[in-house]
Amino acid sequence: MSDAITTEIIRHGLLASAEEMARNLCRTAYNTVVYEIHDYGIGIHDAGGDVVADAPGIAIFTRGNDHGIKKAVEFLGVDAMRPGDVFVLNYPYWSSAHTLDPLVFAPIHVDGELIGFASCRIHVLDLKQKDPGYVLDSTDMYQEGLFFPATRLYSEGVQNDDFFNIVRFNSRMPERTIGDLQAQVSACVTGVRRTQEIAAKYGTATLLEAMDAIHDHGEQLARLALAKLPKGTWTAHDFVDSDGVDVDRLIKLRVTVTVTDDEMVIDWTGSERDVRGPINLPVGQTEALCSLIFKALTTPDTSVVAGNFRPMRVITEPGSVMHAVPPMPTFTLWTGLLAGEVVLKALAQGMPELVPACSGGDVCSMMGLGVNPRNGESWLEATNEAVGFGAHADGDGADGIMHLSEPGCRNNPVEVLETKSPMFIESYGYRPDTGGAGRNRGGVGVSRSYRFTAPSTGICLVYKTKTKPWSIDGGGVGDNNHIVLNPGTEREIVQGGSYNKLEAGDVLVNNTGGGGGYGDPFEREPERVAHDVRNGFVSVEAAARDYGVVVDAVTFGYDAAATERLRRAEPVA
Repeated sequence: MSDAITTEIIRHGLLASAEEMARNLCRTAYNTVVYEIHDYGIGIHDAGGDVVADAPGIAIFTRGNDHGIKKAVEFLGVDAMRPGDVFVLNYPYWSSAHTLDPLVFAPIHVDGELIGFASCRIHVLDLKQKDPGYVLDSTDMYQEGLFFPATRLYSEGVQNDDFFNIVRFNSRMPERTIGDLQAQVSACVTGVRRTQEIAAKYGTATLLEAMDAIHDHGEQLARLALAKLPKGTWTAHDFVDSDGVDVDRLIKLRVTVTVTDDEMVIDWTGSERDVRGPINLPVGQTEALCSLIFKALTTPDTSVVAGNFRPMRVITEPGSVMHAVPPMPTFTLWTGLLAGEVVLKALAQGMPELVPACSGGDVCSMMGLGVNPRNGESWLEATNEAVGFGAHADGDGADGIMHLSEPGCRNNPVEVLETKSPMFIESYGYRPDTGGAGRNRGGVGVSRSYRFTAPSTGICLVYKTKTKPWSIDGGGVGDNNHIVLNPGTEREIVQGGSYNKLEAGDVLVNNTGGGGGYGDPFEREPERVAHDVRNGFVSVEAAARDYGVVVDAVTFGYDAAATERLRRAEPVA
């Protein structure tokens, strides 16, 4: 029997196992996107595919793993899953992600009984998608690479050479891609072994009872928090810049959120349909991004377990941008990164004191690739960029941190990018005046300038450039994201999502957005405004214009009398 103390020991044992999976993955992966950025989702699941322990990386991966495992079980049946098997699934409509985010998972057996699964999802570099690096303009699934519908990498512990040979002859970067897949296998084998050890120590029946208790406790915590939330129904919408094909068409994301005593319903009915480009979202990722927002509101201080999400229900329309069906293209998954804040925008109408204003709203990825003149080898490196977070009732938004869709991730260090690629980082720092003004200020974004020292391809994955980050309670909007090619020259171009052929000497600047403000800016204490000016977050001019505070550019003190006169005047819109 699993008493409360034993259950807690087992819970932490499973969490430690998931963390060890992550460490093994990072030690063995070939790809800096994995071992530097932590672009992964790792979980240990019960026999039904529901996660009971995870290692934080990209939050929406882990719940997407649940969906993928369940689809694989439907497809193969549990009897086809034997001890020592390891599977790969990257069919988007089942796996909850695009083809380059393969889900690798392994069944966990004890004495012939299936008791759970270990899972690991990462971003690999190439699986024969039509364009090297990333696909921005596919119009159907068949342009997006190789599909594996729950295919064995290992069969009862024996490597499936046929699978790896297919990858070897169909990848532009076979060594790194196969190496990363094998790193995923290593992580899953670790999870299987450690879970089996827990079963051996405490007994299989006790472990299974503990898993049930972990889910039930997670549900109980979520329901207690849900009961305290304001009740009602609220609707909001926002836009993705384009679908990559119809580049002048804003893609509408519409959500209605209903909170009752028993559940939170997140309904995406009314979101855009007939989207030709690859921003359509597999439904498993839609469910996962909703889970992230629900958890942040209800159980942010505890680890992820599937029981947390029993009081949440997601409604989608098959064939819409929030529920792709074959053969709809799904490669550019930015809808899933931007949509979470549409949910927050709806909730802000009914509980503005509990949610933040919009952040910069994007992960602002930049990917470079080409042939490195230092060694003659193909290279591909990428990094996500920090944004400003939205202000909230209790304070300012954070300055320059990873977007809320990737809370466990980091960006790629300058030293790594410059060592592994012909890119030189000319500058990197905060962007003053990008956070929305308010009683509480939105966080500021950042700017990073890349000079390419060899002909290269620069892929910009930025899909919130045409709309501003929204604010709450009279705050100012944040500045939006934008990419600038060759600034200050006759070849200067300002853009968002794009696939750019670059020559040696070309410069690409990634400017990220700031968060929306909260409350009337003229209610912000002058001392706080002067502090922002001193720290470079707000300029002297913006202090006077947006906050009505006159700050000395040398001493950074504020002029109380001049500030009072300025604030008595009508604020400039």
